[in-house]
Amino acid sequence: MRRALLAMVAAGLLAVAGTTGCTDRGGSTTEGASGAQNGRPGVAPIGIILPDTTTSQRWKFDDPKYLKAAFDAAGVAVDLQNAQGDKARFTSIADRMISGGVKVLMIVNLDSPTGRAALNKARAAGIKTIDYDRLTLGGGADYYVSFDNVKVGELQGQGLIDCLAAQRAVNPIVAELNGSPTDNNATLFKQGYDSKLQPQYDAARYMKGPDQSVPDWINSEGGVIFEQMLQQWPRIRGVVAANDGLANAVIGVLKKYKMNGKVPVTGQDATVDGLRNILTGDQCLTVYKAIRPEAQAAANLAVSLYRGVEPTAQTVGQPIGRIKDPESGANVPFVSLTPELITKGNVEHVIADGFAAAKDVCRGQPYTRLCKENGIK
Repeated sequence: MRRALLAMVAAGLLAVAGTTGCTDRGGSTTEGASGAQNGRPGVAPIGIILPDTTTSQRWKFDDPKYLKAAFDAAGVAVDLQNAQGDKARFTSIADRMISGGVKVLMIVNLDSPTGRAALNKARAAGIKTIDYDRLTLGGGADYYVSFDNVKVGELQGQGLIDCLAAQRAVNPIVAELNGSPTDNNATLFKQGYDSKLQPQYDAARYMKGPDQSVPDWINSEGGVIFEQMLQQWPRIRGVVAANDGLANAVIGVLKKYKMNGKVPVTGQDATVDGLRNILTGDQCLTVYKAIRPEAQAAANLAVSLYRGVEPTAQTVGQPIGRIKDPESGANVPFVSLTPELITKGNVEHVIADGFAAAKDVCRGQPYTRLCKENGIK
């Protein structure tokens, strides 16, 4: 009698496990998780690996939220994990997803060799692959979803030029604090802002100052590097910081030397800290990459691939072109989105779009007053 009862309980637990696919955010969806289409009970058909939770707020809060919402709306289960900046953890997660039977693997690589190894294993297993936000060089992903990252850099470079012109800067020394050298996006950002700044250097209107990358986008390390730059080049009068996290680190150093607000600093990602720094005048701009449509496009693409539907601009919701992988020379199908320059005059746009909340941006003084002065509600 006892054995029969235990058997019934076990069967019931297995039945429950076979009806939902859980994410690391606590949600669940149903399609495909029963194993009817992917052959393995309880396996989410879509696996996603995000890179970390420290280099940008997006990886901790924004992308998980928008990706989960998009897959929930489609009724498709997703296994969404974060590598926490650990390459061994990234590899372990990828191996588990691949052996577990996912049908589509979407990754944000920590570096190209680690990402490439995961994509190669997935391809050998017949799994469709998507590079999300970062292109894995030589990885051969089936699709790449991101913003026009050269354009992001162009907006940063031209924005800094405009900020320096507004200050009537004469022959300013410009420092460049680039993103991680292992992230192809950082290479593209730099390509973009250098295309705007190099003519200024060539014409001797600006002086090119220190130019250094920050390993793994670590913000604290970026602050250390910039302080060393400033000690060696005390007349730095403009800074290209590759994202808002690095910009905030730069601003922390400038505050230490009472130079904040006097030295224009760029950024990217439209983080709450970035927007607050713009309102105070400590940061001259950020670049808004609307993550909700990026996540939606990636989810639409993944669902199409899972269901065996040929992705089109109509099914994905964004144009599909091609981008050349500079390492392999292959032309990768590219779902491309357009970035937007944000300055003090249009911070409200980021809030109206629902990406940042006014209560967070405007919390405390002087931000409450600055929000009111700039029409932010």
